[in-house]
Amino acid sequence: MNKYRIILLVLLSLGSFGCKKYLDVVPDGVATLDNAFSNRANAEKFLFSCFNMMPNQNDPFTYPGNVGSDEIWWDMDNSGIHGRSGSQIARGGQNMTDPLWNYWDGRRDGKNIWVGIRDCNIFLENIGKVLDITDYERSRWIAEVKFVKAYLHYYLFQLYGPIPIVDKNLSMEVDPAEARVYREPVDKVTDYIVNLLDEAKEGLPEMIEDPINEMGRPTKVAAAALKAKVLVWTASPLLNGNPDYTQVTDNRGTKLFPATADRNKWVRAATAIKEAMDMAHLLGNALYRYKNGLINIADTLQLNFTIRGAATERATLNPEIIFAPTTSANSFQNYCTPNFYPSQVAGSQELCATLKVAEQFYTNNGVPIDEDPSWNYADRYSRQKNTDKTHKYFIASNETTAKLNYFREPRFYANLAFDRGLYDVQALLGVTTATIKNRSGEPQGVVYSANHIPTGYFIKKLVSFRSSITGTGLSPYNYTIPVIRLADLYLLYAEALNEVKDAPDQEVYQWVDSIRTRAGLKGVEESWRRYSSLPTKPTTKEGMREIIKRERMIELAFEGQRAFDLRRWKDAQKYLNQPVQGWNFQGLNDQDYYEVTTYFNSRNYTYKDYLWPLYQVSVIRNSNLVQNPGW
Repeated sequence: MNKYRIILLVLLSLGSFGCKKYLDVVPDGVATLDNAFSNRANAEKFLFSCFNMMPNQNDPFTYPGNVGSDEIWWDMDNSGIHGRSGSQIARGGQNMTDPLWNYWDGRRDGKNIWVGIRDCNIFLENIGKVLDITDYERSRWIAEVKFVKAYLHYYLFQLYGPIPIVDKNLSMEVDPAEARVYREPVDKVTDYIVNLLDEAKEGLPEMIEDPINEMGRPTKVAAAALKAKVLVWTASPLLNGNPDYTQVTDNRGTKLFPATADRNKWVRAATAIKEAMDMAHLLGNALYRYKNGLINIADTLQLNFTIRGAATERATLNPEIIFAPTTSANSFQNYCTPNFYPSQVAGSQELCATLKVAEQFYTNNGVPIDEDPSWNYADRYSRQKNTDKTHKYFIASNETTAKLNYFREPRFYANLAFDRGLYDVQALLGVTTATIKNRSGEPQGVVYSANHIPTGYFIKKLVSFRSSITGTGLSPYNYTIPVIRLADLYLLYAEALNEVKDAPDQEVYQWVDSIRTRAGLKGVEESWRRYSSLPTKPTTKEGMREIIKRERMIELAFEGQRAFDLRRWKDAQKYLNQPVQGWNFQGLNDQDYYEVTTYFNSRNYTYKDYLWPLYQVSVIRNSNLVQNPGW
């Protein structure tokens, strides 16, 4: 009973509400805390319970990087999807009375992350009791739990800003006043997470030697990469001298946010990113490239599969992945796959990309569509029949689609599927190709109200090129969306260097160019010099910053990154207040279908939305917790 009181006290100190008892969250088959560490088998179950508290990036509706921003939209006629927390947040429904996606208290599609941190502390305090494990196993498990503990603190840090640091669980003798914990300043939280990752790195393996049984567990590179991302988050405008937060002070008189921007934070971040990249390269990590083996596939389709496979190839076959969980992306695949089957398959073709995302991809010259004088930007919404053999791998012959879909970069065709576009997957002896027909009443169009995509752009990227699109139902290739992949680090390094230097140079360009080369594009300097109406854009810090941001939004599209990037850049107000648009899914013919239609246009995203509100009940219960600005 004393142990139950300790746990309850800790959770109440964090403002938790409606917490589960400890026995509800320990691993199955473990009756008491003492039994949990009585032997190796039970301790391993507890270890995995700590991993299970990590948020699921592969869930479209519970992870804040997915549905809830401006990248992925949904079938608004499907009441089950329309009512989820992410869908409500995307429509401006966040509140402090009962916050959506509440990861602080474990409510409204969010899990209580503090329970996960508590379990990590319990593990670290008790793993020394287990006798039937080797010293190597004990050291590795301790390091893994420190990694998870750091990740959970970082996750809360991204959502709420300054957070309490829970390095140890409170004892039963603690004074009730001490149990009312404080949120700690940004820099203190950052240093705590970074130090914890440095400790974890020492005990983690360099690589996973048993991929069948151990994929999803962290390595030294994963810890180094996560440390780099933590430091980038702190260096970015949201938390680095943000004038909206400079006056936030708790009842101790402690200021929770830095008053001025510090360029040295970018220096520190750049150093950490470079260390992570160097370690990754040394251990064999590299950008993914599709290998077709004995199957004869055209170079254009090989490039298409390379781009898609960078995010959807299994970790055992993808040297680009730095860290990926073991959860499956099959839910995403189900919701994103067009209806290719003889009969309707429940749950298919419900998630789609917004029109603005389709427009963010470059032209085939590697520059924005509104900067390429050879690309008719003003006429992009009109229609054109495909009689051009240069599009034979992307658009069905002699079919009509929007001019927006012509002469785009390879990542456009790898990420998106659209009306009269071609949809390719690898088959046993080559490639299976289907034509998307998305107008009302057609196979991939609206047949009944709660089974269609509204915008007209299917998310092809999240459907593995190894998944079958034939047969009587979806046959998905099991993969997991990576939390961190090498391309992410390359672009973060370019971003950090650009912020550190007075003007961009070859050291900045090379990391962006490596991603562009893999995507079949020329380098930044050449592309802008030859094809852009703004040829000097890459030569300035501001211009290169814009280019790097766009590269991240393109390269990492639909991987749960954009929503966080827009917030840390303080760009969310610019993007999330724009209307959600697409084609007219009710159109029966090409003339009616290719009408730009607004599906939502009343979100009021303001400065307060950059940090999520604390549940008002939690703030009342613990008066030491400061509510986030604006709520």
